[in-house]
Amino acid sequence: MNPVAAIDIGTNSVRLLVAEVDGRSPGAPLTTLDRRMRITRLGQGVNAARRLAPDAIERTLSVLREYRAVFDALGVERVRATATSAARDAENRDDFFGPATEALGVMPELLSGEDEARLSFSGATNQLHSPTPYLVVDIGGGSTEFVFGTGAPEALCSLDVGCVRITERWLPSDPPAPEELSNAISAVRDELADLARELPQLREAATVIGLAGTVTTVAAIEQGLAEYDRDRIHHFRLTRDAAEDVFRTLAVESIDERRHNPGLEPERVDVIVGGVVVLVSIFRTFGFEEILVSESDILDGLARSIVEGG
Repeated sequence: MNPVAAIDIGTNSVRLLVAEVDGRSPGAPLTTLDRRMRITRLGQGVNAARRLAPDAIERTLSVLREYRAVFDALGVERVRATATSAARDAENRDDFFGPATEALGVMPELLSGEDEARLSFSGATNQLHSPTPYLVVDIGGGSTEFVFGTGAPEALCSLDVGCVRITERWLPSDPPAPEELSNAISAVRDELADLARELPQLREAATVIGLAGTVTTVAAIEQGLAEYDRDRIHHFRLTRDAAEDVFRTLAVESIDERRHNPGLEPERVDVIVGGVVVLVSIFRTFGFEEILVSESDILDGLARSIVEGG
């Protein structure tokens, strides 16, 4: 069981999973050897400029070099790295992909929103024993993926709403003005109305699973976690009322005030309100009462895909 490495290069963060997979069978269990996350904001300004900023590229490359040292030290021979929303939208993505390939030793793959959704579903639902069907909701920096299914994805959709994109487009003030919040919620609600027509079956989900930094951060804030605790976040049941309470608190605070909330990472304070706008809009639009928070996500799906050849 030689270890494999999965790297998710997102709009807001870059994450690494080094794991051993017990066998090649579908759904084989993972043994985590190392899991890391760094916020690099690769998608800074991409929504407006459609280009990756040089400083954002360099921040991200620095983290990729760090990750290369980690997985080399662990004896990794097979690596899969993927880039998502920011790279999809940027006209100069090759300015990043070339140096990233040199840093990692493999070329990052540019995932479509649909491929991103399938991998997230695989990671989140493997060995999960909650009632089915599932709806997996992955709120990223530039996009949000929705995947419905039982043993495998049956319907999926990717929307261009995420914590960085909503913040940069709709929430310029600090703290956000009431009309900015209203406009942001309306914009997300319009996107979700289209989703409801495209994926009407999502209302049939018996278990709604929430992935990525916005959801895990709200879970951490709700529990008042002064330090990150994966065991207390993974499979925490985040209620609609709790999400609304966190939203009401964060939305009226300035960035400096927001920093004092236990569970909120310093690098996320400026975009968390944009992410929670997406989260509460999902609760409100579809009437969900709770979301099962998962720390198993696209990274786990990527790691398994290396072994299974998917």
